[in-house]
Amino acid sequence: MQTKIVVPNWIETETIARLQTVGEVVANTEREPVSPDALRASCRDAAAVMAFMTECIDDDFLAVCPDLKIVAGALKGFDNLDVDACTRRGVLVTYVPDLLTEPTAELALGLMIALARNMRAGDSYVRSGEFAGWRPRFYGGSIQGATVGVIGAGAVGRETMRLLSGFRGSRLYFDEERLDPTTEKALAAQYAPLDAVISTSDFVVLALPLTPRTLHIVNADFLKRMKPGAYLVNPARGSLVDEAAVAAALNAGDLAGYAADTFEMEDWHRPDRPRHIHPDILASDRTVLSPHIGSAVTDVRRQIAASAADCIITTLKGGCPENALNPEVLDR
Repeated sequence: MQTKIVVPNWIETETIARLQTVGEVVANTEREPVSPDALRASCRDAAAVMAFMTECIDDDFLAVCPDLKIVAGALKGFDNLDVDACTRRGVLVTYVPDLLTEPTAELALGLMIALARNMRAGDSYVRSGEFAGWRPRFYGGSIQGATVGVIGAGAVGRETMRLLSGFRGSRLYFDEERLDPTTEKALAAQYAPLDAVISTSDFVVLALPLTPRTLHIVNADFLKRMKPGAYLVNPARGSLVDEAAVAAALNAGDLAGYAADTFEMEDWHRPDRPRHIHPDILASDRTVLSPHIGSAVTDVRRQIAASAADCIITTLKGGCPENALNPEVLDR
């Protein structure tokens, strides 16, 4: 009987072919993910599963998958993978730490510009047929000369600051671990306490992982402390933000605009997650929303799937792959 590998989301055929060199591949060929029940059924006798944002790998899942050797995350943020539970059960977990950095930071910059320059409202106006040439309308803000505050100085936060160095203005950042002086100088970024970043920035960009400590870091109190007329941008994780609080701030005029690529309803491992994006966020003309496309660059997504496949292949051949989150399980 061949070793079974489950791929619950669409990936390129050449990556599937590479996986087939080490086992039988059960791959989803549709663009919609398989259901949780279908995934469990497929993985009951599987040795490997490639996990995406749509999968929740927890202890209950692992309990019905006794043969599982590796969960290969085709992702950077792994809050939907219970690494501790995997470690207890001797299952290796890997992720892809670097490939998503540049495209995610690039999208963050695009969201900032689209939000400040009223691109969504302007696009709708042109498509409506009402546009008859220039009019003094859709005036907005600019990154040029603005103070941009980045919360989180990991890879995405640093890359966002690097891209912003091409614009005039100030760059502040907050992280629990301050960057070294050489890096700060290279990024032309200044460390500041969190309260200062929140209260003095014209744009606040979130670049944090989702953890119990960062869940709803943006809440009503956070929003009240923001500078009047400031913009909030979230290309990171949906549940960093209390969307109901953002909707209230938009309705009250306390927030100039909100741009997001991720949403609370996506965080399937949260039993209390909202099942829909807040309707007031959807209805507001001061929001720019993209469908979780931070890494949606064709070549990048191909590389991400290939990297996760490499981890599976290496593990099934008895090796230790790069980017293992719990390599100690291989010593048992």
